Amino acid sequence: MRHSWLMVISLFICLSCNFKLGDGDDDSGSLVEIQRYDRIESRYLTTGDFSSLQQMSTDYPVETRMLIEDVLKLGRVDEQDINSKLLLFYRDSTLQSIIRDAEEQYASVDDLNAGFSKAFANLRSWLPDLQIPVIYAQICALDQSIIVGDGIVAISLDKYLGSDYPLYKKFYSDEQRLTMTRDDIIPDALCFYLLSKHHLSNFDARPQIDRDLHVGKIHWVVNKAIEKNHFHSDYVKMIEDYMTQKQDLTISELMSLTDYSIFQ
Repeated sequence: MRHSWLMVISLFICLSCNFKLGDGDDDSGSLVEIQRYDRIESRYLTTGDFSSLQQMSTDYPVETRMLIEDVLKLGRVDEQDINSKLLLFYRDSTLQSIIRDAEEQYASVDDLNAGFSKAFANLRSWLPDLQIPVIYAQICALDQSIIVGDGIVAISLDKYLGSDYPLYKKFYSDEQRLTMTRDDIIPDALCFYLLSKHHLSNFDARPQIDRDLHVGKIHWVVNKAIEKNHFHSDYVKMIEDYMTQKQDLTISELMSLTDYSIFQ
């Protein structure tokens, strides 16, 4: 399985958020439009431009606080010297290269906006009460790939520069690099978001097979939402076999199932 349940749980950071996007609908007909926090962040981190810092603080206060306090753990966002700490942290030549490469690779995210919009349209047809989150891009110094908060999903573009990205070879195994591509962004983000919305009760007391099947269930739903078999595992196959047998079972009903013995 590509992500262990421990890694999945560790990525859920719940913070309050002031929305910059409504429930996803806009004049263009797109359900999702990725907020480009990364562009303002990158401009500040590469040039020290003060107006960019002001924009980070005023337009994206929650995103900036999450980056500084929860991801990078540099201190409190209201500390007097926190801006200097942030610039100093990213002054490393490797990080500067990663910032430039991420901005070049993701100059356009139109394909991601379209993919997210299609997936959330599918999900809302099955799960009408599912809130469409605000999705934004950032650069977080090779820390976490996807961060889920209260109504928000953060995508760390620096973790999706491609399996053959030269700098990755210093830090990641061949297997890890296979999951660090542009094609992994949408399924990863959907997986972590759905897991944050559909917790497994009595998690610590559950046997490992229940935990694995819970993630497998989410992976199966994500595969359906993106209309592609992205996630492959024995647990996804078990869910697939069960749903093939139970043709009248809806995805909403599947998501509410907590007795994983029925899949075994």
